Amino acid sequence: MGTFSIWHWLIVLVIVLLVFGTKKLRNVGQDLGGAVKGFKDGMKDANADKPAEGAQPTQQVGGQTIDVEVQEKTKS
Repeated sequence: MGTFSIWHWLIVLVIVLLVFGTKKLRNVGQDLGGAVKGFKDGMKDANADKPAEGAQPTQQVGGQTIDVEVQEKTKS
């Protein structure tokens, strides 16, 4: 009585399909898959935007850290 057999799960699946229909369940699956894909892409972008350790030099002035960026001057 404590565990469900495969037949119980099949009956539950049939009832869910009858109540919601296959089209609505397919749309829910696509939305969920798109959300997971978007989350993974966001995590990749966040890791790619993060600068590497020691990539940009910093300078200590009066107890504050100032980011230093060297740019090449061009003649106009």
